[in-house]
Parts: sequence; structure tokens; C-alpha cells
Amino acid sequence: MQKHLTIDLNNLPEEGKQFEGELDQELYKLPAHDAQPTGPLYYDLHVQRFENELLVRGYLSSPFEFTCVRTNKQFIKTISIEEFADSFEIEEAQANLTDPLREEVLTAFPDYPRCDEADEPQECIIDKRYLAVDKDTTSGVDPAPQAPNDTRWSALDDLNEFKD
Repeated sequence: MQKHLTIDLNNLPEEGKQFEGELDQELYKLPAHDAQPTGPLYYDLHVQRFENELLVRGYLSSPFEFTCVRTNKQFIKTISIEEFADSFEIEEAQANLTDPLREEVLTAFPDYPRCDEADEPQECIIDKRYLAVDKDTTSGVDPAPQAPNDTRWSALDDLNEFKD
């Protein structure tokens, strides 16, 4: 599996060339608490040169493990870019497309990943206990569960000067 996608511009035909393959998932280098790749970056690209510009069009996809913002469950979602298109200014005899492809996939991440949008959708219902944290008892939501004999916050009840 390749670590980089480098295009040799000296051997690129005038009509362009199709490039297909996989790049090692190591290229993402994401922090441990972030989404993690579960497979390689697959690409199927047509690359064509126009004087000092390189036009790249095609398809990108890569699977990632996300954490659902509602249920806190882990799930797999493949990020697919059906109509990737970008152009690059040519300054050397070779063009390394690895970083632009990586960035394109990362910018396609969902803002709020949910497990009902996974490759294998799961039930995505928030636990009602978490809805009760900021609600009063008349809202119809069951009260938040209380830890038994938790007196950490009881000192705040004694502060009368901050009460309305």
C-alpha cells in the first residue's frame, strides 16, 4: 500500500491519465480522542496538465470510526467524495497529492456524527436521563438520577447571598 500519491509530470500524457489505488491510513495522523481511520484512503482520479496547472477529478473514500454525539456509541462511517475536483499550480516535475486528498476527506467529516448515519445505521435515541439535567420537575421529564449520599454540592445551598 502506498504512503504517498506522487504524479510524475514528465510522463503524464497530454490527455491526462487515470490513477487508482489506496493510500495507507497512517497519513491521517489524528489525535487519539478524535475519529480514527479504520481503512485506507481509496482514490480513483483523472489527472490532467494544463500548462502550469494540474487538474485532478474523481472519487475518494475512507472509513472512519466516530463517536455518536447522542448515544456516545462508536460506529463506522465511510466518508465518500463522489465528485472531487481541484487544481494545483505546478512548480516542480512531480506533484504530491497526498496532503490535498487527506485534507479533502477530513473537511468532509460530519459536524455532529450520529450513529443513525453510520454505514450500518443504529438506533440513535438519547437517554432521557441526560435530558433532565437542566429541567425543572414540571417539564414532564423524569428527574436526573442522583448519586446516593452525594454531598459535594451541598455547600452551595448554604450561600444565601447569591440567591435571587
